[in-house]
Amino acid sequence: MQAAEIITDLQTRGVRLLDPRAGANSRRGGAGPTDHKALTIDGLTVMVPVHTASAFESPYLVEAPDENGAARIFKNGSFFSEVHFPKKAKFLDLSTADGIPYGQIAQLHSKDVLATTVMQTCIRYQSRKNTCKFCAIGQSLAAGRTIARKSPEQLAEVARAAHLLDGVQHMVMTTGTPPGEDRGARILSDCARAIRAAVDLPLQAQCEPPGDDLWHVRMKEAGIDSLGMHLEVVNPVLRKKIMPGKSEVSLDRYFESFSVAVDVFGWGQVSTYILAGLGDSAEEILEICEKLTLIGVYPFVVPFVPVSGTPLESHKPPSPDFMRSVLGPLAEMILEAGMSSDKIKAGCGKCGACSALSAFERIKILSNQKAMAC
Repeated sequence: MQAAEIITDLQTRGVRLLDPRAGANSRRGGAGPTDHKALTIDGLTVMVPVHTASAFESPYLVEAPDENGAARIFKNGSFFSEVHFPKKAKFLDLSTADGIPYGQIAQLHSKDVLATTVMQTCIRYQSRKNTCKFCAIGQSLAAGRTIARKSPEQLAEVARAAHLLDGVQHMVMTTGTPPGEDRGARILSDCARAIRAAVDLPLQAQCEPPGDDLWHVRMKEAGIDSLGMHLEVVNPVLRKKIMPGKSEVSLDRYFESFSVAVDVFGWGQVSTYILAGLGDSAEEILEICEKLTLIGVYPFVVPFVPVSGTPLESHKPPSPDFMRSVLGPLAEMILEAGMSSDKIKAGCGKCGACSALSAFERIKILSNQKAMAC
């Protein structure tokens, strides 16, 4: 069984852990991908659900790792795959001078990516009427696991420590959407300038399309290398149902902003998250992905993971077959457009841990190499 198939299975069904404390810390609630644990499979470090309803009922059980982090996965009692647990990051043992644990400012994602939500509040999250029904941005703040807003100085301090102590290779900064036409671009730019002054670390910023396209230039000038503007759902009717507030920014506006951003950041350096399994058909996802790749945007398609405490906590994740039907053709589409996860300077697409997409890309690359050799 190829790594792409193994990862797809585990990411859609989740795993049960014999030792929940093994390896790097898992994360509950919060913005972006959550309720996961990092596991390395065939050299690829991926995030696998461990705190979800589907994970609690998963046929997969991961045994306690040995002293080197190696472990085995069993499916219904039979051996399934070898895995490895990345170690807990050293920087997470530190605190700022005023006593804030570094882990409340940023977290290790995968094995070498630093991730932070710069602002843990969002205008879309303030009422049930407008909130994205899959989002848990307020949970980690309410639980005291993070702080509402990270200052540029705090992020610079943590980023430098994570790079020096743990070899972090790039950083992702996302944010809740604030009031105002910049939609988070301003605070992301301020943080980027401070981080790049402290450490040479490639950065990705993530926000909604700014009202003024000049913010793309300002973000680039601040030291941001790549940009994520996330569609999440592609069917217009479904967007209004699942993201009533965010869907007020139309698909047309997204594509206008994508085009400008590609001109600024470069081909393949602008990406968008698409959550497979929320109701978009495979055909709808692949159709919009084709439009995206034609203008130089990397579509990062990930299996939807329902998070406890959200309106969609009981929504079933996509099946492995559904993910394979999307990721196989998408990998070929991306490569034909002259893009790949390896070419992205920083961010989710480069990390690739929340999807098997990069593993499908690897299959296509190896297949093309064999065909050329023949």
